Amino acid sequence: MKVMTKLLCAGAALLALSSVQTASAAEEPNPRIQIAILLDTSNSMDGLIAQAKSQLWQIVNEFIAVKKDGKRPELEVALYEYGKSSLPAAEGYLRMIAPLTTDLDKLSEELFVLTTNGGQEYCGKVIQVATVELDWSPSNDDLKLIFIAGNEPFTQGDVDYRKACKAAIAKGIIVNTIHCGPHGTGVSGKWKDGAELADGKYMCIDQNRQTVHIAAPQDTEIVRLGEQLTKTYISYGAQGQAGRARQAAQELNAQSASQGSYLQRQITKASPYYRNTAWDLVDAMKEGKIKLEEVKDKDLPEEMQKMTDEEKTAFVKAQAKKRAEIQTRISKLDAERKQYVAQKMKDLSKSGEDTLDAAMIKAVRTQAGQKNFKFE
Repeated sequence: MKVMTKLLCAGAALLALSSVQTASAAEEPNPRIQIAILLDTSNSMDGLIAQAKSQLWQIVNEFIAVKKDGKRPELEVALYEYGKSSLPAAEGYLRMIAPLTTDLDKLSEELFVLTTNGGQEYCGKVIQVATVELDWSPSNDDLKLIFIAGNEPFTQGDVDYRKACKAAIAKGIIVNTIHCGPHGTGVSGKWKDGAELADGKYMCIDQNRQTVHIAAPQDTEIVRLGEQLTKTYISYGAQGQAGRARQAAQELNAQSASQGSYLQRQITKASPYYRNTAWDLVDAMKEGKIKLEEVKDKDLPEEMQKMTDEEKTAFVKAQAKKRAEIQTRISKLDAERKQYVAQKMKDLSKSGEDTLDAAMIKAVRTQAGQKNFKFE
């Protein structure tokens, strides 16, 4: 009897351990890609800011097909400006514009209010602050990148860029440097040295170069579907009205930024990286952030306030279904578009420096691969 009891206890213990391990595996978080973009906003950098505005969605879309161990990573982006004389001198003429965030509309909103004026460009200081201030993942398996872009010597300021770059890589944060100007000038200005100290890539761009947009047969339909997609959002709660207004404003900003920016934004909206759980009922309910019965009528759109509970549920489900269908169609068209554009790119002779998005994408692909992220 004692032997049987021991066997039963051992079996129960094994089952309990198995349950814990299974739960642990199920709760294992998705891998993360964290990117901090540090932009020089001194007088001569208007072209750089214009490129960032027009290329934000293109850069985000590079990650749509990325997976690691079969899982799609979380993408978080932070934004800093530095080198503008209107920024506080005591803080090193720099400012965190946005912390590491998944809120892409908020990031776009902040980009479009950026302005430039003269100042002191302290690269070491802004790298140091971003390294310490941001909520970086503690895991070495996650991809953590800093991209700093500017044109003045990397050596300016009272923070030694060598110490700042070494401190970043000690936390697993790779520092990539983007010099806005000739290759040789960036080398002599220590931009290349800064990248090499933190396992990063040194790149040069022409900040005033216009981005090339290749029109494709799929473009018109992608844009039309993207505009239909916007209509599936259902605002709710305290942030509902502001979130909806921000979304509409970023649609207009993308249209004004460049020929391809509005198209790329529609592609982003069809991806898992465009989520608005704080103000959209469809996203919030999909991710289990809220229950419909907990939302007061006054916090719902006017058209839903007079609905019964059953009608509300049916309405949200219908919008969710419509959104998923549109997203699938956009994704399919985007895949076809990529093939078309790739063929056209072969026919173009590309010379001179890269633009901001091309430089960042090249570095990201290489460094993501080193962390076993796969571009499918």
